[in-house]
Amino acid sequence: MGLPGYEYAPQGGFSDNAFFAKQYSGLSYLRFWFKIWRGYLSADRRLRRTLRLKKCFYGPFKGEFGHFLAHNLPFLSYLHSKGVKIYYCGLELHKPFLVDEEGKSIVAEYFPLRDFFGEVAANTNETVPPNDVQKEIDKFEDLAEKDTSIPFWNIGDKYYYWFIHRNWMLKGPYMKTYNLEKVYSKQKEKAAVIFPRKKGAVSTENNGGPWDYMDIAKAISPYFDKVYITGHPSLSADLQSEGNIIACLSKDNKVILETAAKSQLLITQHSGVNNLGEYTNNQVLIIFNGKPPIGSLQNTLRFRPYIGTKHQLDYAFTKEEIVQYAKNFTFKPN
Repeated sequence: MGLPGYEYAPQGGFSDNAFFAKQYSGLSYLRFWFKIWRGYLSADRRLRRTLRLKKCFYGPFKGEFGHFLAHNLPFLSYLHSKGVKIYYCGLELHKPFLVDEEGKSIVAEYFPLRDFFGEVAANTNETVPPNDVQKEIDKFEDLAEKDTSIPFWNIGDKYYYWFIHRNWMLKGPYMKTYNLEKVYSKQKEKAAVIFPRKKGAVSTENNGGPWDYMDIAKAISPYFDKVYITGHPSLSADLQSEGNIIACLSKDNKVILETAAKSQLLITQHSGVNNLGEYTNNQVLIIFNGKPPIGSLQNTLRFRPYIGTKHQLDYAFTKEEIVQYAKNFTFKPN
């Protein structure tokens, strides 16, 4: 683990299959790994069939934004790049991401799920959605399971998604990242975009303690022409525009993509938002209010190179470090 960023991660390795295997011994240990091997073999066969038939069902995705960007969108983009027609069930709010570099949809048919994050907290891809949303999921799964002529990537299967799918994709890697900056921005502004996360507990090992995001925005505003504040309203602190600080919280991810794509720097707590920078060509500053280690950072760093390598992640642990970073910031075009 000698790559940049690992010095801020917990010691002890990744939360991968080898980590979970440690709880077993003897025959149970062998069974665990046999099931993993069988799952990988099945995924290999499904991929070969998908690429041969040039079509598949994929879904349902009902989970966290970071999981969408890290473990789902790259695989969907990979399939699209191979000419596969994808029949996709997922959150309608992610539709702006599901395009290629010409702005054309990468899915052949969309089975949309409405935005419900104001009602239910997201959890990996194991979110329990409201009843009306679950009914739409049931319809999709019923259709996909009955039509055996088309391969079905069932990421609603908890075991498959967590132990097989996320890890197996790295094997190829069966991942591709379209440059969405080409779709959502004509040119970069000397701007920073802050994601004012308010999800979950006040302080966690993964995210650190809370920040006064308006205070941060004001502190860095002298060093940028504009400081944008964006994110999903139900997951973000409610802030107002002031001076060159522009608040643009929105449930429409097209707004968020446009804001990120025209900015140079993306500032976020340690969350899945860090992956957005590889789609919209941003340098990313992870702000962690507390002392390292940053919980689960090693897992973020494990998957990130497969999403993209435009920029390394940078880190700040105090307001003073954030301001110093902004003062010295120079965008590295990529």
